[in-house]
Amino acid sequence: MSATSLPRIAVVGASSLIGAAVIDELRERRMHYAELHALDDQRSVGAPVSDEEAKLTVGDVAAFDFSRVDLVFFCGRTALSQRYAQSAAAHAWVIDGSAAFRMHPEVPLVVADVNPQVLGHVGSRGLIALPGSASVALATVLAPLHSLAGLVRAEVATYHAVSGSGRGAMDELAGETVAMLSGKKARGVAFGRQIAFNVIPLVDSLEADGASREEHRIWEETRRVLDLPALAINATAVRVPVFFGHSFAVHASFERAVDLAEAINVLQRGSGLRVIDPESIAEFPTPATLAVDPDQVYVGRIRADITRDRGLNFWVMADNVRKCAAHNAVSVSQILVNRCQ
Repeated sequence: MSATSLPRIAVVGASSLIGAAVIDELRERRMHYAELHALDDQRSVGAPVSDEEAKLTVGDVAAFDFSRVDLVFFCGRTALSQRYAQSAAAHAWVIDGSAAFRMHPEVPLVVADVNPQVLGHVGSRGLIALPGSASVALATVLAPLHSLAGLVRAEVATYHAVSGSGRGAMDELAGETVAMLSGKKARGVAFGRQIAFNVIPLVDSLEADGASREEHRIWEETRRVLDLPALAINATAVRVPVFFGHSFAVHASFERAVDLAEAINVLQRGSGLRVIDPESIAEFPTPATLAVDPDQVYVGRIRADITRDRGLNFWVMADNVRKCAAHNAVSVSQILVNRCQ
């Protein structure tokens, strides 16, 4: 991409929730580009994309020549990323939202609000990985607190929305809710058991050590984004019957004493963050109230940990699809594009 040209963009996985959200985000930010290609696997070819301006339809990623574009978003489907992302990166910047390359040490793992400096090592093309939505939200809140007092440990309980597993999971939650309110049984297919009116203490599959894959991802990705390889993170990831918006109960411990007012102040100044006033009981960060305003990671219930010194407890909520996935992806792309202009 030359300094005087507009980027030519492709979105791979355009028919997914995240793919559609990336296209919406490009529109809402009025990002200027020369071309926009919506791509997916054969099952989705020809399907319309929700895009009122361009009237896009989905093209076949297998037949696409990536030398035609400067910037490619891969939107969360690991199989597509594994098959096409590296070849695309030979011609363009590839921003990959899947788990395929997150732990490859040679591939930068980026949260635009936390560690944009790592993009300084990326040239005019190449592969950039994005963390999972839970790791994005967690790192966004922990980063300014670490700069204040030196983060030592984070105990985290997550409350994952079903949209993290795609449209099929959302449809199942809706269908099960209707069925159970009508006196029928839930199907329980997407998560192996009923999700409507239920809480499931498992996100993804279990590993040999008893932790889930998602819990491993939270540990590994958050440490890498914060550049704190020795950080102790103890996570339990839970699926809840919410459509959009991951939530987190976090208990953080620090090297130095933490003044509550200073902690609130540093969070208020943090990039991509909005603090809900701890003095107010009128509003908490909840998916039903704030996931509809998805450009921030929200923090509330901030308070000192009365059981230990140098500790804080707080509640976090962020829209997993729009803020943590699409917004982060487009923010990373804007950093790269602006650098060339």
